[in-house]
Amino acid sequence: MSSEKLDDMSVKELRASHKKIAEFSFEPKEVFRGYADRTLYINLSSNEVKIKPVSEDMKDKFIGGRGYGIKYLWDAAKPGTKWNDPENEIIIAQGPIGGITQYPGAGKSYVVAISPLTDIAIDCNVGGYFGPLCKFSGFDALEIQGKAKNDVAVL
Repeated sequence: MSSEKLDDMSVKELRASHKKIAEFSFEPKEVFRGYADRTLYINLSSNEVKIKPVSEDMKDKFIGGRGYGIKYLWDAAKPGTKWNDPENEIIIAQGPIGGITQYPGAGKSYVVAISPLTDIAIDCNVGGYFGPLCKFSGFDALEIQGKAKNDVAVL
């Protein structure tokens, strides 16, 4: 769809032009001592959406943010996994102080995946509202895995 056509469409028309392929409901969970103790997992190949628990052992060893991202990527990828393979994940994770306004930089999240440039694990941090809103929704991380047959939007 051209950008000119998108500019002319209203939000209602844009939503009406899309087809819902999966729906998932959840109850927000209260964050206790910086953790919600769960992750939202989305598989674009199978349209599976589920909540995965975070164990005490994982919290002790990996703390959050970058640690969670690297651990989830390690569990998902196999030796030789390339950036465009379905088992590659994009993980967006917040640390235990994510969203706490008393700390500068607490709005940051870590994004971890296999790089398309080097085919090795990379991470970067991003700011904005997504990390705190994810944490306040009751999730310590978002894992996106798989390959969709067509363009998809996760809303």
